[in-house]
Amino acid sequence: MVDIGLFTQIVINGLLLGGIYVTIGVGFSLAFGVLEVVDFAVGEYVMVGAFMGAVLAPLFGAEGIFAIPIVLVVFFALGALIQPLIHHVTTGDRPHPLLMGLVFTFGLATFLRGSVLTIFGPNNRDVPSSLLTGGVAVPGVGTFPVVRTVTAVFGVTALVVFMYYLYRTRGGMAIRAIAEDRTNARLMGININRYQSIAYGAYAALTGSAGVFIGMTFTANPGMGLQYTAFAFFMVVLAGMGYLPGVILAGIVLGLTQSFTAVYISGNLVLLVLFAIIYLVLLVSPAGILGKGEWAT
Repeated sequence: MVDIGLFTQIVINGLLLGGIYVTIGVGFSLAFGVLEVVDFAVGEYVMVGAFMGAVLAPLFGAEGIFAIPIVLVVFFALGALIQPLIHHVTTGDRPHPLLMGLVFTFGLATFLRGSVLTIFGPNNRDVPSSLLTGGVAVPGVGTFPVVRTVTAVFGVTALVVFMYYLYRTRGGMAIRAIAEDRTNARLMGININRYQSIAYGAYAALTGSAGVFIGMTFTANPGMGLQYTAFAFFMVVLAGMGYLPGVILAGIVLGLTQSFTAVYISGNLVLLVLFAIIYLVLLVSPAGILGKGEWAT
């Protein structure tokens, strides 16, 4: 017999987890749409963000959440510096630009993981926060862990701000024009490099800050990046390649799938279940679960 209390708590945890995964997925989807590159470094940005939170938290009285503004600024600057390098290897007369982008970001991911291992070693690091401990019990429903609730609110807020910027500002219109047709955007006088740098910087900033929240929710570990790279791929494919609104549904499905699989099957089989879902989605709806993204070919 199903324990209703446990079932409800799993749903709550899954929905809240989905909120922070939305933060990773929206940035990853934006980078794919604007730069046309599948970024293997996304998981390592999460990992480096978590370690930055662990390092900066003691400076703010062991409150990791106060490290978020610094992480946002540092990662935005880092992304703005890295984007021209990605643009350089994926444009011009070079053959196989998609493959070049994959190789570059794979090398970047390896460099970031190796650097963190060299500096901090292989052990876990905590991102402390006494403000986000405990939970809020709602009678008849379940307990909402504070850190996961704040994390989910951050993720959804980040998505709303991004959507507003993309669909209500001139900068957002320029980014969407680049994602639609880079050649026509250039003919219209749009500064391609500038807006690609903004988009990649915003993606890196969101992903790094998500790493701080994930470090507060779980822990920071040098090997955690691969898991979040897989999660980002899952969300983008499920949402539909380049379709940002679908990331919300994809994040929720990811959070619920992870929670239910970990409790009722095994935490070690989460990735296997996720890739089985991706396989089925690609068979049935290659344009994503809502059918509004680019076809995955």
